[in-house]
Amino acid sequence: MDLGIAGKIAFVGASSRGLGRAAAEALAAEGADLVMCARGAESLGKAASAVRDTYGVRVVDVQADLAVPADVERALAAGRDELGNYDVLVTNIGGPPAGPFEAFSPEDWRAAVAQNLESVLNLTRGVLAPMKERGWGRIINITSIAVKEPIPNLMLSNSVRAAVTGFAKTLAGELAAHGITVNNVMPGYTRTDRIVELSEKNAALHGTTPDQELKRWSDQIPMGRVGEPPELGALVAFLASQQAGYITGASIPVDGGWLRALV
Repeated sequence: MDLGIAGKIAFVGASSRGLGRAAAEALAAEGADLVMCARGAESLGKAASAVRDTYGVRVVDVQADLAVPADVERALAAGRDELGNYDVLVTNIGGPPAGPFEAFSPEDWRAAVAQNLESVLNLTRGVLAPMKERGWGRIINITSIAVKEPIPNLMLSNSVRAAVTGFAKTLAGELAAHGITVNNVMPGYTRTDRIVELSEKNAALHGTTPDQELKRWSDQIPMGRVGEPPELGALVAFLASQQAGYITGASIPVDGGWLRALV
């Protein structure tokens, strides 16, 4: 299926590895030109070169911390200067630390809000006007299954990512008449560095090992395994497509059936 996004310009956050990298590769495979950003310059440069060489698309890589508003503005401007206005925005940034409520100070909460909510607001604000002028755009937020069913020991993520869901659902209604869709992708347990961190944290909490924690999660998933990043990337690419123009305000899990809710 031709998704109709060849030549479109996409910004993908935290795209040097993990879910962001998978989203960037899926878009590049469809011919979209990319702005890739991450905090680590070396890993970002290697990822951008690999995507450029593999898919033959234009790729601009910008070192940036999306929790810092000035970095958001700089990254968006750098990509816009080289490629043009954005058609697709994929908001993605690493999750906040794991832990219970009493483990976190007010400063920890402010940092989590800056990282996982304000980054989404600032990125969206930075791409919106040209999308509205053209009457076309795709905004896709990578959130978590935790917004649908809170995960123990993820107090910060459960709380702040839920705010992104409320924002996106409201924004989808505001932008629908402008031809802009706003959707969330909710990854479940997926084979990334984040799941390694969580398995280590939970092992320390439960007196187990990281491998035992990973097996426990796999046993809870009807498919009997954790997900792979390209499985999420494929959904991101479809939501960016011409064919997905009637899907907006949705939060779609990629979780192997882990969520038990009806809707």
